[in-house]
Order: sequence, then C-alpha cells, then structure tokens
Amino acid sequence: MIKPIEDNIEYDDEFNETIVEEAIAAGIEKEMTSAPDRHEALIRLTNHFFEPEGQLSKSGLTGRNYEFRLQQMKMATATAEALKNNHNLCVEAPTGVGKSFAYLVPAIHYAANESNPVVISTETINLQEQLMEKDIPFLRKAMKREFRAALAKGRGNYICMRRLFMATGERQAEFFPTHGTLAEAKRILRWADSTTDGSRSDLPFNVDPGIWGSVCCEGGNCHGPRCSFYRDCFYWNARKSWEQADIIVSNHALFFADLKMKCEEVSTENNLLPTYSAVIIDEAHTLEDNAADHLGLRISQAGFMHFLRRLFNSKAGSGLLLKSGQEAVKIRESVAEVEGLAYTFFGMLEQIVIDKEDTIVRVVRPQIVPDLLSDALALLKKQLESFIKIQEDKDFRTELETLYSQCDGYMDGIFKFINMSLDNHVYWLETTSRDEKSGVTLHAAPLNVSVLLYQCLFSKSFSTIVTSATLSVGQTLDYYRNRVGYGDGSEVILDSPFSTDQVQLYIPRRMPEPRDEEYPSAVTEQIKNYIEMTNGKAFVLFTSYYMLKYCAEELEDYFEDLGITLLVQGREMSRGAMLEVFKADINSVIFGTSSFWTGVDVPGEALSNVIVTKLPFPVPSHPLIEARGERITELGGNPFMHYSLPEAILKLRQGTGRLIRSKSDTGIIVILDRRVLTKRYGNLILGSLPQYNINVM
Repeated sequence: MIKPIEDNIEYDDEFNETIVEEAIAAGIEKEMTSAPDRHEALIRLTNHFFEPEGQLSKSGLTGRNYEFRLQQMKMATATAEALKNNHNLCVEAPTGVGKSFAYLVPAIHYAANESNPVVISTETINLQEQLMEKDIPFLRKAMKREFRAALAKGRGNYICMRRLFMATGERQAEFFPTHGTLAEAKRILRWADSTTDGSRSDLPFNVDPGIWGSVCCEGGNCHGPRCSFYRDCFYWNARKSWEQADIIVSNHALFFADLKMKCEEVSTENNLLPTYSAVIIDEAHTLEDNAADHLGLRISQAGFMHFLRRLFNSKAGSGLLLKSGQEAVKIRESVAEVEGLAYTFFGMLEQIVIDKEDTIVRVVRPQIVPDLLSDALALLKKQLESFIKIQEDKDFRTELETLYSQCDGYMDGIFKFINMSLDNHVYWLETTSRDEKSGVTLHAAPLNVSVLLYQCLFSKSFSTIVTSATLSVGQTLDYYRNRVGYGDGSEVILDSPFSTDQVQLYIPRRMPEPRDEEYPSAVTEQIKNYIEMTNGKAFVLFTSYYMLKYCAEELEDYFEDLGITLLVQGREMSRGAMLEVFKADINSVIFGTSSFWTGVDVPGEALSNVIVTKLPFPVPSHPLIEARGERITELGGNPFMHYSLPEAILKLRQGTGRLIRSKSDTGIIVILDRRVLTKRYGNLILGSLPQYNINVM
C-alpha cells in the first residue's frame, strides 16, 4: 500500500527557516549549500512553486492559463522526495496532470546541488521539442532562476568536418565516385559553413542516408581532442553543453545505447551520455520494448553490404581501398570474396522467410544455414589490422580503424546469431516486404528484460523515475512493475483532472467479429456513420496496414464527396506533416496505425472523434510475443490473460487518450470491436477505461 503523498513529507524543525524563506523569495537555493543536507529544502521549494499562491500562479507569464492541479502537485512532491532520498518512483499521470512540469521543477532544484546532471529520456521527438522549446524556457522565467538545459543526440546526427573535407577533397573518389553524390556532398559542405547546430535535423534539404553516413560523426573514427577540427566540432561542442548542463533531454534510443554500454561495462572515453545524478523516463509505457530492442542484437543485410562497400565497391569504383599497393589489392580481393559469400548467406536466410510466405520468421535452432562468413571475415580482419599498421596518414588510418571495429562486430554478431549463443534471447529473421527482395535483418532480443533493467537501472544508487499516462492495469501497477523489473521505490497512480462527461463512448453491437469475412466492409460503413457525427475531426486507428489501406481505398471517394481531407499514413506525407495539416484543416481525418496510438497531442476541436477499428492485441505470431507467451506458460501463467490482454488494455488507453487534452475538450470514442461486449474479458477492458457514458448501438 502506497501512503498518501502528504503523509510522506518530512520536516526538520531544526532546519534554518530563514534560509528557506530567502531561497523561496529569490526563487533560487544557492544558500542551501550551507545546510546539513543540501537537498533539505527540495520538497518545500517544489511545493511552493505549485501551491495555489505559489510561484506558478504568480508568474504572470502570458500564453498559459494557470489553474491549480492537485494531481500535479502530488506528482511533483513525490518526485522531489524520490530525488532527495535517492529512491525510485513510478507514476501514472493521466493526460492533463501536467507531468512535465511536475518532474522538471524538482529536477531543476535537485540538479542545482549536484555535480552531475539529471537526464530526461523521452520516446517521441514531439515531447523532446515540447520540453526544450516550451516547458524549459517557461520554467526558467517562472522559477526566476538560471539553469542549463541541453538536448542530447547521438553522434550520427552531427556532421564531421574532418570526414566532410576528406570526402570533398583529394580523397573524394574513395567516398563518392559519381558526380551526383559528390555534388550532394559539396552541398552539405556549403551548409556546414552556415549552420550553428551541425546536426541533420538542421539540414534544409534531404540527404541520402549513404552519403550522410560517410560524412557524419562516428565513435570509432573520432580523433577527439587530437583532431584539427576539435575546437569547432559540432558534436564535441554539443557534448560540452551536456557536461555543463543541469538538465539533459535525451531520447530512449540514445539512453538505452548508453545503458547497454554500462550493462556490459564497456570502458570508453567516448561514452554516449555523461554520468548522471538521476534519470527521469517519460513515455515509460514503451520501456520494455525499448529495452528489448536496444539491449539485444540486430544485423541488417543492408548495413553489412554498406560496410563492405565503404572498404571497396568494384562496381562504383570507390572505397577506402582504392589506394595502390599490393596489400590493398589483396584486401580488395578479400572484400570481393566476403561480398559474394554474403549474398549467398543472407540469400539463404531471406529464402527461409520467403518460403514461409511471411515477413517475420522465428529461429528456434542453431545453424539454420551454414556460417559462410566467420572465416572470411576473420581473414579480412587480420589483413586490415596489418594494413592499418603501415598507414602514415592519420585520417586515412582512422577511417580504416572504424571499419576494422565494424568487421569485428559483425564477426561477433553473426557468430552469436547462427549459434544462438546469447542466453535467454529470442531469435528471428525479418524482411521489409514479402513482395520485394529488400534484404533480411537478423534479430536477437532478451526475453526477460526485467532482470536486466533491475540490475542496470533500478538497483543503482541514483533515482530512476518512470512516468506515463498509461501504466496501470486493473487499477494497479503490478503488471508494469513485473514486466520492467521496477523496484526499490514508490508507486503512485493519479486521478485524471478531466470529467468523464466530456466523452461519449460508442460501441456498435451488430459488428461482425474481426475474423469474419464481413468485418472489413462493416468497418467502412461504421466509419462513415461516426465521421458524419463530428463532420470529420477524427483519428481512425488501425492495428494493421492491410486494413488501413483497404479502408482508405474504399472510402476515398466518400471523403471527397463530403469535402473532408483524408490523410493516410504511409503515403507521401510524414507523420509530422500529417499532423500539421490535420490541425490546420479542422474537418480533416487521419487514418493511422501504431505511431498515431501514442505520443500525439491535438488539443481543441480539431480532434473530436477517435475511432478504434480493432482491439490492439499484440500480434501473437511475432517471435518476441510468442516467446514471451511461452515463458509465461512455463511459469504456470496464461499468456492471454497475463500478457496479451494487459498489453491491449494499455495500448487502447493510449489510443483513446488522444481525445481529451484539456478541460474544454469534448468528443466521442468509438470501438468497432464487439468483443468488448461479448467476451468475458470485455468487462476488464471497459473497466480499465475512465467511466465514460457508454452508448451501445
């Protein structure tokens, strides 16, 4: 049982109240360092910001209508307590609580008295932009204090001037053999003269991934302080801002890549993130899948071929091994041999997927194909090692050293995959399309990430705070805690600040079940009915691209006749562009799959209708889902009740949570899956949603 937040607040009568009052009045706490506990006033300062007559209410800053939210203050207090005591915290904070302020304010106060920053990790770019461009600038003014915040991106996001000059200078033929690719590289060079950011997101034009990969910053070939471009290096200047920051805003990909290095105790001077004093993981409902993805193994055929062609591409007449000399000739011959073997090796694996008439196939036994590459890669690695030793050109040697490291990594990864030598991992093959031969990717993911996350994250001496709008199932956090290994801390489930009267929930009773042949046509008819209720203004959420495409094709003329713009995910527009059009064209409709179920914020009338075409159960045939189910069975559980159903509930809550983003929003939610009415588990699903007014049609 979690105690009420108010009961956990600790006060020390002997603490110097004058110091606290002066710090509160000034909005800072530099004077706190003389206190016995430098974080003693953390809870008081946090509460003072959020209380009805506190700093937030008196800030007088335009652009935000202040209203006191008890849930927000509870979360902020709980966050301050966790930071002060170096404990963990798990918080479900429904939409409208204002959770970013609730964790930022105590984090800013806490970081001021720590030598290391607080890292905030998010799933989506949208939230990173909100934190950096809106919330943090606002708090800097409202809190009346200076603090430093920085956005952390991976190395590959930044241009490397040393590599760019090599690629566009005398070594250009080794990088870009054709006029078109060289011209694009020179366009990047002109941009590099004017950019202050130096990151790919600052580029005003699109760049081919292969070209960017040849001129961006890479860990293996970075000279660091020894580089002649170091003083003006975009990446290292960004890194310096991280080191000096109080708050670092990262993403889950970078955070977990850094965490993997820490888990494996990799020692490198080029660590991905600075040492941090605490971690706050927002959008933490994706924690298990992110950990499985980034703490596992992934080898793509496309990536492997790109690695070889950076060494030598006989067809294009490019690559670092164009260099003359007998040693280079021998290595080029080895590269050609590895390339031929790679086509055969990956081709055999891809054929396994094609024969199954699917895009994903689980691997359940080792050595499903002969290991054609390990010996050839071992020879190539040995030749590269000898060749590197005789190179006098420092820049050229560094490029080769990076590829040498990649060669070693591919050797290790392919051996582990073919021999299935990673314990408690699930293995599978995946292709992009079942219609086109686009290459195969090898995957291995840890089956039980809860143990890894507890060992590498939740058991550490610093605070880890995880939060999302949807973490609970059945009014408890038990399911989430067990899946991600959360422990050594408190749990809080906050109430929604919104009224359930703001939403009407519709469930058509006469819908066929999703497996019925009539289901697709019935969905299109029901979409028409409910779109007309709100004159558009809708998200229609699908669980598969197949169903999305079918409905889009069937309904395009219908939407055109109504004068409603239909935006379909997977066509020419990016998700961000679709959202901008959707917000501007108030009667438009979005047909979206997984990425529109979460991390999308459209307040106001523009989104008045969310239609869920099918309950979002995990795909049971996906190897990772299948293996998780097998493990639950081995432990005496029921895979459907103990995994598939809770996952569907969480995702449904995420999807329907797109609708109400403020107290003035109203709208309808439609579930076109009658199983919520006809199956015994339907009551569990509906009981996990807010108690909306339900209309069974």
